[in-house]
Amino acid sequence: QVQLVESGGGLVQTGGSLRLSCAASGSIFGINRMGWYRQAPGKQRELVAFIDSGRSTYYTDSVKGRFTISRDNAKNTVYLQMNSLKPEETAVYYCNVRVAVVAEYDVWGQGTQVTVSS
Repeated sequence: QVQLVESGGGLVQTGGSLRLSCAASGSIFGINRMGWYRQAPGKQRELVAFIDSGRSTYYTDSVKGRFTISRDNAKNTVYLQMNSLKPEETAVYYCNVRVAVVAEYDVWGQGTQVTVSS
């Protein structure tokens, strides 16, 4: 099994920056895609960004140019650098790892709160 530990959330003013980290441990063999989702109150969880094992990246349109996702394979850690944050980005941010061994399945972190004050 893969376990995920997130860190880096908090309170920031509009226009500020935060860096989220998510460290994977356990049965890390087979980890392919690592990414971040977020869920605002009353809204569905949405994909923010992911990076695959070949370091190809995807960003949802609203964060392009402001967020950067990266991974350190030696540390089994994925990062999300968030700049120019907006109040509407206040949400719980969840780390997601897709594991592909015999079958493909997702593992989720516990979530970290990001609050952007106006």
